[in-house]
This record gives sequence, structure tokens and C-alpha cells, in this order.
Amino acid sequence: MLKAKDIMTKNVISIKKNTPILEALQILAKNDITGIPVVREDMILVGVLSEKDALRLVYNQEDARGKTVDDFMTQPAIHFDENENFLDICDCLITNYFRRIPVTSEGKLVGIISRRDIIRYILSDKPAPDSAEEQPE
Repeated sequence: MLKAKDIMTKNVISIKKNTPILEALQILAKNDITGIPVVREDMILVGVLSEKDALRLVYNQEDARGKTVDDFMTQPAIHFDENENFLDICDCLITNYFRRIPVTSEGKLVGIISRRDIIRYILSDKPAPDSAEEQPE
């Protein structure tokens, strides 16, 4: 069975919830990513900041002054354990609007799986994940 840890991107860019919101948006733009996990100092996942979360700034850019990621992030973050079934993550991405799923181990951020990661997997030469457990013969 293919697991989250087999597909996830391990070098994840993350931010803290006290990061100024405009700095966080610069990180998104600089790294060409659409969302970023928010973690505590000990890497425990506490939320996710997406481009969609930041769109509220369009209506009142003055709102950015003195505001941090904590004021805009989605919390709690939907996430999966590194040992969870890859197909369950695909199902989650199909049925929800978000584009990425943080991957954790004991609550700590260890990776991320984006729609793009799944597309890359589909285009690779690797076999398709088996949706049914193998039955003994």
C-alpha cells in the first residue's frame, strides 16, 4: 500500500503564526506556492495559510498593518499522518477545495502533498496505487 510518506515533499517551507502577514505573502510569492503550513517552534502543525485566506486583504489593505499569519490562517489544519493511505489523501483533495495536505508524524510537520505532487506521481513511471488490499491466493 502506497503511503503519504512515499509521495510527500519532505523539504517543506513553513512559517510561524506570529509572522507578519505581508512577510508570509512574500514567502508564498517568492517560492511560487499557494499555501504554507503554520507551525509552532517545535514543528507542531497549528494551521495553514493559503492564498485564499489572504484574499481578505483586497478589501482593506490597511488591515495588514500589525496583522500576523494567526489573524488569517485556517485552523485547525486538515492533515494526514505519514503512514496513512495515499488514496485517502487523493480522496480528500478531490472532495475539498484546498490544494495541499500537510503530512505529520506525532503532530509534527514532516512533509506536504500538493495536487502538483500527485500529478508528478501520475506522470512518473511508477505503478498506480492499488485501491484494494491484495488478497491472498
